[in-house]
Amino acid sequence: MDGKQCCVKLSVHPSRALIDEKFIILVQNAPPGFQVTLHALHQCEDGHNWVAFAHYTANAAGTVNVAEDPSLGGTYSGVEQMGLLWSLRPDSNQELRLRKVNVKTPRKVTISVYQGHQIERFMDQVPLASVVVERWYMAPGVRRIPITHGGLIATLFLPSGSGPFPGILDLWGGGGKLVEYRAALLASHGFGSLALDYMTIENTHKTGKIVGSEYFETAYRVLQQHPQILGNRIAIVGLSFGTSVTLKLAAYSKVVQPRCAVCISGTHVQPVEGSMADIFAYCLNKENQLISHDMLLPLPTDPSLKVDVGRLQCPLLLVVGEDDQNWPAYESAMDMKEMMERAGNSHLLTILTYPNAGHLIEPPYTTHTRSSIIGVFYSNKKSSVLWGGDTVPHSRAQEDSWRKTLAFLREHLYGGRNPAEMTKLSL
Repeated sequence: MDGKQCCVKLSVHPSRALIDEKFIILVQNAPPGFQVTLHALHQCEDGHNWVAFAHYTANAAGTVNVAEDPSLGGTYSGVEQMGLLWSLRPDSNQELRLRKVNVKTPRKVTISVYQGHQIERFMDQVPLASVVVERWYMAPGVRRIPITHGGLIATLFLPSGSGPFPGILDLWGGGGKLVEYRAALLASHGFGSLALDYMTIENTHKTGKIVGSEYFETAYRVLQQHPQILGNRIAIVGLSFGTSVTLKLAAYSKVVQPRCAVCISGTHVQPVEGSMADIFAYCLNKENQLISHDMLLPLPTDPSLKVDVGRLQCPLLLVVGEDDQNWPAYESAMDMKEMMERAGNSHLLTILTYPNAGHLIEPPYTTHTRSSIIGVFYSNKKSSVLWGGDTVPHSRAQEDSWRKTLAFLREHLYGGRNPAEMTKLSL
């Protein structure tokens, strides 16, 4: 029977939601045993198309439920409720990374159903049915406030409601620029979050040097003194080089006194008395990709080359991909554990480790990028960087670590209460 003749129905619920919310995809009114291909298409803000597809067979009732039925092939296989999102890949061979720039607009994905098990030329065909879904980083009512006080390049995101709210200083890595989407999503979960750019300010471009601790202390004070932020309930979340900054501030700064800290895919290895820029040590692998994992191995034993994590007085969550090819995150986590055990503060430490996960552990259902082209912060050159990880385990790591990160932040900033219970975040 022809699929068009049986009026195949496609539904996605919810069709409008936060990026970290699951959806249910249903194909209905198909003949029993009918073969279909589900296809996802997203055009990102730079104009590149990202695609994913999966093969299914309708059951005796003429239905496919992606949350329950296995994909028989495509960009993923098996029962994967969110596979059409996390397996998105560029339709070109370019080393691209999918990142949201304008958080005031949604990521739109067109999900379509085609007859038969197909692998190509989707754009040349007419689908049996299509649905456009919207995935947001900003929940309704979240406020976006640019911050320039004290020479900062930053954006504050405040949750819906009157507050005051616990605060989070959100630090990304060495790629530079103001990255807002994680802070926007954290605000959607009840945390006032300050996304901070510390790589592309004027001094950095001219000298190639990273800003000093005073810049971060200014950002911390701005967040701490905001009338809608609980000044004694502030956390720092750092990824990659942001981890290095977070650990150094938490261990040595007299101004920055976080209630807790989350460090993702980073290291404590850095000259304690030197510039933060000294930590950048890169080499090239056989594929001519920038890789720094091995440059820091074996980890130094000289205490002057490592942040003394034994000084930490706040709970610390480490999120580690064991196949991180950018930093020796796993080795660093094990060394930090030993250091904190010797210092008697290991009760503050929680480590989440994920086999075959790479460096870029981000919020769930976002694409895995094993390598990509990035601009080097101190020059106009671009280089290929190997991040590591395999798509399926990396996606599992993103989902699990995000859930546990939110729980960790709620425990230490909200006293275990779920801010979602106090604020309507649904779209």
